[in-house]
This record gives sequence, structure tokens and C-alpha cells, in this order.
Amino acid sequence: MKKITSCIFVLVFLLSGLVSNAQKVSETNNIYARKNLIAWCIVPYDIKNRGPVERAEMLNKLGFKMLAYDWREKHIPEFDAELDALKKHNIKLQAFWYHTGANPESDKNLPIILNVLKRHGVKTQIWLMVSGIKDLDKMTQEEKVIAIAKPVQYVAEKAEEIGCTVGLYNHGGWYGMPENQLEVIRYLKKPNIGIVYNFHHAEGDIDRFPKFYPEILPHLFAVNLMGLKKGNPVKVVPLGEGDAEAEMISIVRKSKYRGPIGIINEDTAPDAEVGLTMNVDGLKRILKAQADQAALQTYDN
Repeated sequence: MKKITSCIFVLVFLLSGLVSNAQKVSETNNIYARKNLIAWCIVPYDIKNRGPVERAEMLNKLGFKMLAYDWREKHIPEFDAELDALKKHNIKLQAFWYHTGANPESDKNLPIILNVLKRHGVKTQIWLMVSGIKDLDKMTQEEKVIAIAKPVQYVAEKAEEIGCTVGLYNHGGWYGMPENQLEVIRYLKKPNIGIVYNFHHAEGDIDRFPKFYPEILPHLFAVNLMGLKKGNPVKVVPLGEGDAEAEMISIVRKSKYRGPIGIINEDTAPDAEVGLTMNVDGLKRILKAQADQAALQTYDN
């Protein structure tokens, strides 16, 4: 009898584990679930100038499990402290921002970033912006692809050495167009290169988004949300206050995309905590309007 009772207990335990795992899978598959959100643009865009520990505590308070780290020169001495604070507060470093020109091999900041990631054993994404390529506007399309591919390849190879990936970050200009980023990716054929797509820099993409989105989908590392109000010019507004982002959010949801979703603070509020809260609230309003109850329930916990 004791043996039967023991077997029943083990069976119940295993079944409860299966249910628990199924729930975890379900939450992960819901891209707008609370735990799938990345906090982004909260380091230089914060009037309170929070330090690493204060920032991690703020993210814990707001329920963020991931941070994409943007920085300026003054933050370089804090890189180690930032990674220590994130680890202590159980926040994943989802990405590390990096901006370069034509010759990243000559940039003193790239080795600093790579070394701090290597020292801490952090394998993450490097969100890469490339600008300042001389005479880019005078080149043919093929020449532009080759010119941009050179610095991208260098950064990608260095990132690969420490187990990191590189996400091409749209931020205006030729490099910021998703179709051009695709050409660079296809030219280089490196498996650790993908795309980070920002609504915040999508003013010219609204009408084209349904067409090019399926093309970039296989390469997407992250999607960062923001509000977009149609007009001439298109205005970037807090999430939920535009008239274009809801449809784009729906398109992403209905696709096979299962990566993280970024919540941005830039141009939202001077205080990063206030800005993140505003945009999370805006996302919740959109989710409610789109009857995404599964995602909404994750914000109640």
C-alpha cells in the first residue's frame, strides 16, 4: 500500500511539473506577456541619472526582466557595475548598444564592450548602428551594401568570438531601411547577424510595413514599440496615443515572431520610470482593444 501511495505521489508530482512547464511555454509564446518586455532607452534618457543599482531596483519595481543597455561616454566607467547590478537583481542583459562608423577596428570603445561582456561571461546581442560612411549617397546600391557590410562584418566576427550576436538597428538613412539591412545580411551570410526593428524610427515605414515585415521576420532579434501618429510628417508619440502602431502590433502578434518586445522611454518622459510606465500602460490599452486577454493577464501578477 505504501508503495502504491508513493507511486501516486510521484505521478502527481510529474504531472504538476508538466502543467507548470506548459504554462511557462504558453507565457513565452505570448510575445506581449509582461515577462517578455525589454526596457530600452533608459540610461541617457533619465533626468534622475540613476546609477546601475538604482536602475536595476527601478526595473524590479516595474516588473521588467530584461534590459537593453544604451550608454554614453560618461557611462563607460560604470559598465562592470551595471552588469553586477543586473545579475544581483535577476535582470537579463538582452542587448548592448554600439554605434560605429566605417572603421570599428579603430574605435577604442568596442574592445571595452567586448572585454566587459567576456569578463562577466555574458552572451548577449549587440544592437549595432552604422553611420558616417563617406560618400555613401554617391555609391551604387551594390557599393553601399559592400561599404556597410565591412564594419558590420568586423563587429559580428568580434562578437562571435565571445558568443554574442549582432542586431542591425534601424535609425534612419540608407542603413536604417529594413530592405537594405536584408541585403547586407544576405551578402555577409553570417548566422549571428539579425535585425532589431524600432517603431520609434519607422516614420517612413507605416504603409510599407505589411509588405517588408514578412521578409525581415526570419532575421528579427527584437521589436521595439512606440506610438506613431500618421500625418506629414508622421509624429512619434507615447505608445497607445498614435493611430498606426496598433495595426503594426497586431501584424507582429499574428506572425511567427517569438522574440522579445522592447518598451522605450526616449521622447516619452524625462523620468525613465514614468516613461516606461506610460508606454506599458499604452500597450495594455492596445492589448485590451485587441482582446489579447492572455497577455493582459500577465500584467495582473
